[in-house]
Amino acid sequence: MRLEASRGLWLLVLGLTVLRLWAAATIPLTEDEAYYRLWSQHLHLGYYDHPPMIAWWIRLGTTLAGNTPLGVRLLPVLGAAITTLLTADLARQLGASARTALVAALAYNAMLTIGAGGLLATPDAPAILFWAATLSVLGRIGAGGSPRLWLLAGLMAGLACISKYSALFLAPGIFLWLVSSPGGRRRLLTPWPWTAVATAGAVFATNLAWNATNHWLTFEKQFGRVEPSQFRPGYLGELLSTQFLLLNPFIAVLAGAGIWAAIRRRGLAGGMDLSLPLLAALPFGLYLALHALHDRVQAHWPATIFAAFALAAAAAVEARPGGWRPRTLAAGLVFGAVAMAGALAWVGLQGPPLNRQTDPLLPIRGWPEFAGQVEAARVKAGAEWVGVAHYGALSQLAATGRIHAPLVHLIERERWPDATPAPVERPGLVLDKSRRLSLADLQACFRTVTPAGELVRGLPTSRVDRYPLFRVEGPVPGLLARGCPDELGKNRRR
Repeated sequence: MRLEASRGLWLLVLGLTVLRLWAAATIPLTEDEAYYRLWSQHLHLGYYDHPPMIAWWIRLGTTLAGNTPLGVRLLPVLGAAITTLLTADLARQLGASARTALVAALAYNAMLTIGAGGLLATPDAPAILFWAATLSVLGRIGAGGSPRLWLLAGLMAGLACISKYSALFLAPGIFLWLVSSPGGRRRLLTPWPWTAVATAGAVFATNLAWNATNHWLTFEKQFGRVEPSQFRPGYLGELLSTQFLLLNPFIAVLAGAGIWAAIRRRGLAGGMDLSLPLLAALPFGLYLALHALHDRVQAHWPATIFAAFALAAAAAVEARPGGWRPRTLAAGLVFGAVAMAGALAWVGLQGPPLNRQTDPLLPIRGWPEFAGQVEAARVKAGAEWVGVAHYGALSQLAATGRIHAPLVHLIERERWPDATPAPVERPGLVLDKSRRLSLADLQACFRTVTPAGELVRGLPTSRVDRYPLFRVEGPVPGLLARGCPDELGKNRRR
């Protein structure tokens, strides 16, 4: 059975990787992926929005597979495959059979966020991998492995932290795991866990130093979300309902059963000691719940702790191999497979809109053709640069390679420290998505502003994005240093 389960695990990983590689090569880049692609062209130890790991991954991927969607997503796809193997390995270290480890791997990939989103080049991709790698190493330590493995655990945790700041919650989670058992408390009396802290801190210090020399840009951007500005408990209900769906409702039910069993039996469920993955996830899960009391939690934020839910679901099936649980697992796997394959095929083949009022694929539709229209309008207007009011539009236009003039982001200039100076003192063409900047706004930035028509991106059978065009001349002093006056960009930050 162990040999068959191991073979099944490798076949699962291989099949999913082939499917994701096809989708990665076929599906156009999202706005954020195009944005991170620009980061990768100038490697640093930090960036405006996030730590640097995703830029490094994209740089390596595009070096290996070209400056294409596949190149951008190559490392995230491989990372998803490795994370699947790490999830199965952690299950084994926690006491599961090879069969249950395979169930955990299946449950993990049946989750909609992981199954369909496992190819996207976002900071979540490396954060998920290094979070799982940290737990896998700690699982080996807990199973009697060499204490020197603490150094590797610290390295993995540090890499997770310079992937996404949410990985900082690993530290209190691992501490909870250690203090929850006599053996863990004894380990805290040795130097090894503290060497892991030092190792992780040394890795994270690289991004800390970058922030210190760059006006704490990323810290201000990300940690500014923590402070509550309102009380909106409705967001908590939205978080719970959304994640129930994105976990895959069938897998979510099994995960709940496994977690409840672990709580009742002091971490044990289905032969596995789930203390490590569940306690490691607890601080971040609590933070997300608190955040949801005052602001929306984005759907992908909890993805780093999804492996813990997959392990709990596998433990639930292992605990009672008869009855409703295996049937629920089978239904979940079918649901996840159909949903993932259908979603990737529909997106990859640029399927039609679901209705005339909305088009979920609008953010990725038609950018090459649209960029050609923008370039034609620029030439017609005699403009020597193109200005945009949204980082995503700039990133998508740059990714097409069809704009043969400098692109300028008119607000939030701090996003682009490496941007080549543009000749803004000469005539330019400003592209304004859905009137993010009014005519009065632009007139505060330029002495001469002339409407130059409108371009449309999207399918005529559904909702489209409209882009009014303006020919501008005579910028305010310091435009390239700080962007349009602060009051124009202050309320337009994403």
